[in-house]
Amino acid sequence: MKLFIVPTPIGNLQDMTFRAIEVLKSVDLILAEDTRTSGKLLKHFEIATPMQSHHMHNEHKTTEALVQRMKAGETFALISDAGTPAISDPGFLLTRECIAKNILVECLPGATAFVPALVNSGLPNDKFVFEGFLPVKKGRQTRLKLLAEETRTMIFYESPHKLVKTLGHFCEYFGEDRQISVSRELTKLYEETIRGTAKEVLAHYQNKPPKGEIVVVVEGLK
Repeated sequence: MKLFIVPTPIGNLQDMTFRAIEVLKSVDLILAEDTRTSGKLLKHFEIATPMQSHHMHNEHKTTEALVQRMKAGETFALISDAGTPAISDPGFLLTRECIAKNILVECLPGATAFVPALVNSGLPNDKFVFEGFLPVKKGRQTRLKLLAEETRTMIFYESPHKLVKTLGHFCEYFGEDRQISVSRELTKLYEETIRGTAKEVLAHYQNKPPKGEIVVVVEGLK
């Protein structure tokens, strides 16, 4: 009767831990965000444990049944497509319900994109705030106005086709001179980090449209 939260690599498969492999082989069922994506990972590490889909579109419906199965004695592992589940990914609802029902929850340490992006940004990392994805429409302006006064380093996730728009908003609300670091495709073959003022980083990506997974680290208000 236990739920393991198991981080998986954000790109480079060598970042998978021995313990993560051991846990995924030992549990009764693996809950995966996308069984096709995770199927490739499990095949690579020769993990034959059954999988079931658990994602943002079905987690409200399936959580209760999964909790009942764990209460009956089964042990599950939760993984997302990449990184640590529940960090801008499904997982929070199931974790909360397990805790409420006195089911043991154990989260393994492992890959998550924002930590290396923060550390290699060169911006202060003694205090920081993780914002994940900004609201797409409703509430975006309000959030940006609020964050313009934030003194801690801020971390955002962004999709490549929205990055230029978001950088433009940072120039508008935070100021063109605010220091920014954009890390792209972390741990992968074409990993890169672009650092500079908001204006400089925006100009870079206006001339060179980005691809891949993106983490944006923004200097806090001085």
